[in-house]
Amino acid sequence: MKRARVLLADDHALMLDGIRNVLKTRYTVAGAVEDGKALVEAALRLKPDLIILDITMPVLNGIDAAREIRHHLPEVKLLFVTMHSRPTYLQAALEAGANGYVVKSSGRKEILDAVAKVLSGKLHITPGVGGDGMNAPADSAQAAASLRLSPRERQILQLVAEGKSRKEVAYALDISEKTVAFHRNNLKHKLGLTTTAQLTRYALDEGLI
Repeated sequence: MKRARVLLADDHALMLDGIRNVLKTRYTVAGAVEDGKALVEAALRLKPDLIILDITMPVLNGIDAAREIRHHLPEVKLLFVTMHSRPTYLQAALEAGANGYVVKSSGRKEILDAVAKVLSGKLHITPGVGGDGMNAPADSAQAAASLRLSPRERQILQLVAEGKSRKEVAYALDISEKTVAFHRNNLKHKLGLTTTAQLTRYALDEGLI
């Protein structure tokens, strides 16, 4: 029987090694990357059966990477393995096309069970994550505040919050510094913020960095 091919994405090398060791006896680990942009590139190149990814990653966060991957590879399975247990993040992951959501405190057995379920076409969510809070107005409002930003705006927000200069952001995204400045000002207007420090705090609160 052909083994499913899995692509891993997490910005912590120890986490990547740990998941690889859990999976290697049952699945083929086709690759491992440490940022969201590299994940999108690897996914399009390798076309794996399953992608296991974190939410908080440099350059491009997992939610936005998932959206882009889902657009190009609608059949690929997406399993988030993350430290974020708040309903807001689960909701955003599901809206981005997640087939599963596991918190990092879970044990080996749950990860293996989640992989098997997701590959079989079923949904797996760590018990206790989401719950009644999934439909709470405050959580929905918080998710909407982040989701109403365009993918480009979220990219720029993340890079600015990571401390990148306007020139560095322009180089990373292959756009002009003028375009970066336009988007940064637009971000402040949309979010009702006035300083780069406030943008950074917002990005932290939303799990973008």
